[in-house]
Amino acid sequence: MELDCTAVLADVWLMLDGECDDRTRERLQHHMDHCAPCIEAYGIEEKIKSLLSRKCGGDKAPDSLRERLMVEIRSRSVTITTEETPAE
Repeated sequence: MELDCTAVLADVWLMLDGECDDRTRERLQHHMDHCAPCIEAYGIEEKIKSLLSRKCGGDKAPDSLRERLMVEIRSRSVTITTEETPAE
């Protein structure tokens, strides 16, 4: 089953936190291997996770902070559409 970008981006944090099963991780990775916008979004979220880890002293970020960041990231997600050119 092919995943759409919205589903992949919604589960990226699960993958980064190692909270998804192997099958889900493989499906997400397969999609990202073939989708440049999703791999770019994954890279951004990976950097945010790294930054949180450094700034929180290696401790887990407070749930309230994590939730606020996730809302902010999702609100700024870009939806990519293709425009069909009419045939001449």
